[in-house]
Amino acid sequence: MMPSKILVVDDEPDLELLIRQRFRKRIRSETLAFSFAHDGVEALEVLAADDDIDVVLTDINMPRMDGLTLLDRIGQLDRLLKVVIVSAYGDLSNIRTAMNRGAFDFITKPIDFVDLETTVEKTIREVEALKQAVTLRARLSTIQRELDIARRIQLSTLPSHFPAFPERDDFDLHARMIPAREVGGDFYDFFLVDPHRLGFVLGDVSDKGMGAAMFMAVTRTMVRATALRDLPAHTCVRHVNRVLHPESLRHMFVTLVYGILDTRTGAVEYCNAGHNPPYVIRGSGAVTPLERTGGIGLCLVADFDYQAGCLTLQPGDSLLLYTDGVTEAVDLRREQFSEERLAEHLRGLNGHTPVAMIQSILDAVQAFSEGIPQPDDITLLALRYRGSAV
Repeated sequence: MMPSKILVVDDEPDLELLIRQRFRKRIRSETLAFSFAHDGVEALEVLAADDDIDVVLTDINMPRMDGLTLLDRIGQLDRLLKVVIVSAYGDLSNIRTAMNRGAFDFITKPIDFVDLETTVEKTIREVEALKQAVTLRARLSTIQRELDIARRIQLSTLPSHFPAFPERDDFDLHARMIPAREVGGDFYDFFLVDPHRLGFVLGDVSDKGMGAAMFMAVTRTMVRATALRDLPAHTCVRHVNRVLHPESLRHMFVTLVYGILDTRTGAVEYCNAGHNPPYVIRGSGAVTPLERTGGIGLCLVADFDYQAGCLTLQPGDSLLLYTDGVTEAVDLRREQFSEERLAEHLRGLNGHTPVAMIQSILDAVQAFSEGIPQPDDITLLALRYRGSAV
């Protein structure tokens, strides 16, 4: 461990000898190291030659450059050090001036060496605390930059170009994810299984932060790769669960809904793995949740027997998939937005495009929360069936 370095600036020749005698044990043990200068000019030269000096102990009245001028000059340096002023007890005006100019503390002459030791120790602790704060701030800044990069990478892995299939007039969809932190555990995806069937998925990793974001990316990739093998929805989910289970951490699991829309008929087969049931918004304005398929989150049971559900969308009907960041948003009274409020809001959105539907929900949640920061990721996927183009 490096010794704490102290620069003593005083034109009295006996002071150096007294300080070396008083602190001899600390000097021998290399916990303290002293440098000496006889005026402000010499002190600046010593400081320029040694970047590790932590404390400057300086007299006020000195030839060539006094202590107040030295204090001003030190304040112009890009250095992390503290200055302790030494002056006669009757020189309170200069002591006050020094404190106003940034001196950390002062001691009076004749020097009480017990007081000097106490003041030196206190000043060193202050400098060490400041150094730790600077180091911590630098580390936090680095972490923040890395998290910002991770956020951009994460968001770039999700489909973000809308309209997603501008050449198609048989369906329309839109999706948004708003992480509560720099990175989140929610995800969505959509893809054509074949020219007539659209796969779509929305999920939520149980944890938060970087670990959840990484597990989210693995899950999304696995779902897409498995779904493109042209498997039924429940078989796809069952296979993904078998692969992910041994790779997951104990405390981490994933809930999701995976569905396949046959664009020729409006038939949808889906599998719900422990997730919030999506809503069907009929063209008539009726809003109903999809029946649960009895599934549990992925990675909880190694070989769970997931089941499929089915429904048929008529032209003008829509599906809304969402994560619990929507329904669990809270207001100032800690009351949740709730599934009931979401369903009620959806009743007024029949006929809306997926873009307008999602934006309306986000606006409603924001207004309900009254500026309270969101506690969880918010993710929405809206799909509207327009009817077969064949």
